[in-house]
Amino acid sequence: MKNANDENYQSGSTFTGYSGIARKLVLIMGECSHVAKDGFNDYHKYKYASAAGVLEAINAALVKHKVASVVTPTILSNFDVTNAKGNVEHQVTVGCNIMLIDSETGESIDLYGIGTGQDAGDKAVMKAETAAIKYAYLLSMAISTGDDPEADTKTDENSFAEPLRNAAPKSSAVGNTISADDEEIAVCSGCGKEISDKVFSYSMARYKRPLCMECQKKHGKVA
Repeated sequence: MKNANDENYQSGSTFTGYSGIARKLVLIMGECSHVAKDGFNDYHKYKYASAAGVLEAINAALVKHKVASVVTPTILSNFDVTNAKGNVEHQVTVGCNIMLIDSETGESIDLYGIGTGQDAGDKAVMKAETAAIKYAYLLSMAISTGDDPEADTKTDENSFAEPLRNAAPKSSAVGNTISADDEEIAVCSGCGKEISDKVFSYSMARYKRPLCMECQKKHGKVA
């Protein structure tokens, strides 16, 4: 539904039209500049802006300015993972393309988001789609929720970030971290296998050393 008659149209471009839809997007962004945190995570005890809250705000503004939206999701990856408790869950990553179309001019613009969902049942895809759509709108429309991941000191403390940063490289001390593209990756002190942040945190809390799930089973309770 791109306006191919627009003299500014170029094949392969994700944006067509430079007046009508751009003007409307500015108005929509102004009306949705902030979305309040309307959700609460009972387990981790923090507030967050729900996908429902974000979509309610953006949908009202889109309808008001006569801009339609068409979402096309694509599964990018789908595999099983073992969580910190040893249970198998499905992890799915989805990419969502959101085409915004000015119903009055036919001009359009594409937004894109990526989300990952993990679930033991059949909701991994839905969780991934929800995250992808939510953050596509949040980032593309510069919507503030008051969240700042880098300021989440509580999560850093719970994740044992300090032991991870101070751990010696695998070459000098078995079972701490290895460097990959300037990022530190936790590895098992028993077998040298790479482990996730969640497994690392759980192992440090219970065993006082980084262990993969298999080595945790072998060692039993040693804390």
